[in-house]
Amino acid sequence: MKYKNTLQKGMVRYVVFKDGTDWYAVGLEFNIIESGTTPQEAMLLLFEAVEGYVESAKKVKARPNILNQKSDKEYENLWRSGHEAKAQKRTLKDIFTVGELNLARLRT
Repeated sequence: MKYKNTLQKGMVRYVVFKDGTDWYAVGLEFNIIESGTTPQEAMLLLFEAVEGYVESAKKVKARPNILNQKSDKEYENLWRSGHEAKAQKRTLKDIFTVGELNLARLRT
């Protein structure tokens, strides 16, 4: 099976959104969720968690399936909505940002 992400390269999609009074950042392919009081805090915590996750995977020479997990449909829908809005230069009320983080650019 060919995987999108490997220990050497790949991308993880992320979405930062508000639910109630809290902000959440989700790394879709890794099923990592972080929360914060601001969208920037949630995103920073997510990026740090992703970096640690990839670093740990490299140390144990993990199989690529842990870098290519199936994400929750709710988060897929949020990412898709945010991505479409971003492409059309629109803003959505509860989505701060969406994007892709290049795994090769991590400091691990």
